[in-house]
Amino acid sequence: MGICFSSAGQSAKSPNVISKKRKALPIDASFKLPAPLPSWPPGEGFGSGIVELGNGLQVCQISSFNKVWAAHEGGPDNLGASFFEPSQLPQGFSMLGSYSQPNNTLLYGWVLAGRDETGSALKQPIDYTLVWSSESLRIKQDGVGYIWLPTPPDGYKALGHVVTNSPQKPSLGKIRCVRSDLTDQCELDSWIWGPGKESDPNGFNVFSLLPSNRGIQAMGVCVGTFVAQITITAPVSLACLKNVISDLSCMPNLNQIQAIFRTYSPWMYFHPDEEYLPSSVNWYFINGALLYKKGEESKPVPIESNGSNLPQDGANDGAYWLDLPVEEGARDMVKKGDLQDSQVYLHIKPMLGATFTDIAVWVFYPFNGPSKAKVEFINIPLGKIGEHVGDWEHVTLRISNFNGELWSIYFSEHSGGTWVHASELEFQNGNKAVTYSSLHGHAMYAKPGLVLQGSGSIGIRNDTAKSKKFMDTGTNSLVVAAEYLGTAVTEPPWLNYFRKWGPKIPYDVAEEIKKIEKLLPGKLKSAFDKFVRSLPNEVLGEEGPTGPKLKRNWTGDEV
Repeated sequence: MGICFSSAGQSAKSPNVISKKRKALPIDASFKLPAPLPSWPPGEGFGSGIVELGNGLQVCQISSFNKVWAAHEGGPDNLGASFFEPSQLPQGFSMLGSYSQPNNTLLYGWVLAGRDETGSALKQPIDYTLVWSSESLRIKQDGVGYIWLPTPPDGYKALGHVVTNSPQKPSLGKIRCVRSDLTDQCELDSWIWGPGKESDPNGFNVFSLLPSNRGIQAMGVCVGTFVAQITITAPVSLACLKNVISDLSCMPNLNQIQAIFRTYSPWMYFHPDEEYLPSSVNWYFINGALLYKKGEESKPVPIESNGSNLPQDGANDGAYWLDLPVEEGARDMVKKGDLQDSQVYLHIKPMLGATFTDIAVWVFYPFNGPSKAKVEFINIPLGKIGEHVGDWEHVTLRISNFNGELWSIYFSEHSGGTWVHASELEFQNGNKAVTYSSLHGHAMYAKPGLVLQGSGSIGIRNDTAKSKKFMDTGTNSLVVAAEYLGTAVTEPPWLNYFRKWGPKIPYDVAEEIKKIEKLLPGKLKSAFDKFVRSLPNEVLGEEGPTGPKLKRNWTGDEV
């Protein structure tokens, strides 16, 4: 069954290439992970190449393509985009849609192909509608491209387009539509291409698609196809698939999870000037962290090493909070964490209808340091702004359940974050991605350097760099939650503590802003004040954060 995941490749089919000599583009080469994948430990359906979605519908992931048409202008970096149809489909599998991606990245994608075991899950379209053609476009392109929307029979839906390089309608047998009860609603994801350098809301655009409803209970399945439409506000003309039996047999078992994480466990680099490093939760508790209760602030309680004496009632009512030790020497020591004793905590969850496994890699820091701002050409320390006790950060690995391949990584960055595809990651020691934790704020990034969080030339500095301070997350990890495995994973007591991991900071933000504004030229004072007041409390550091289970991504998708 493993043959269902074909390796990436492409071949040009268009006879009329306008640009006879052009520079090689990133998409002309295919992305491959740096090291071969291991043989996964035995299990049920994980890594078998085929996923059963119910009612006789099976799907497999195809990443071998024939190129049909390409534009060489417009889209991201003004390098155009390429359009492909899947090739080398295994016996009995049918195309569900074409694939497209921008030319500014290596060829990396896939589309699902479907096989109908009952005879009623898939049907040919009854016609096609021409959505768009490039005939009138005065840009560099390979001949002329035509994008067609299949007309499904009653009770069926189209999941993808057909792309041709001639004006003749595709054959009806080219693609299959899927019975409506096996589909779900989808939405626009990332911009692939449009004739301009930026997406025009009222012009022609091509977008990738994702199921609209995503999370550990959501069963919408990403097909890997794209949608082409004239305006962004128009309803999406295509559907995605749905895992109607909610079958989780393609999810990895515990042995497979350990093997997956050994393969992909990220390297985390801290800035050379970082004073506030991570620790294990147990180290934090053993070294004097205290539990406070409202009304009994003078009697804080030491915490058991596994957090067993923390409140476990599932409430987040402000009645309790954690804080550093009271004694100054111990407080300063615990603030700095202990990199040698640090541990990452893994939450394993089904995503996109259990066709992918998300591994959320949680890191705990006893203390989040003060921020620095960049106001045009001036760098300013922000005093206490940004400081808080207890800091939870994470990256999430998204793994294909078809073959166990790393698809992308989500980097949490303060109150938001970014998905980065595997083809754009930095790797070391095989298939282990490199991540960078920002100085004091601990936001996660895929590349070193400065990221300014703000607008224009005013923002909070997020500085990252390689240094001798790093963590190989594979050396000390603990699976703390995998709800789909039932009782196989025991959640530590501290995971079900739902109150704050730090106190509300008793400083006056307005007072701190005034101190900083004294250092600024007049015209920058009001702009800076407006910027700081727009920041969320999490960035201002007014109070400690809640633990992982209260974050929106615990049961939902990352963004």
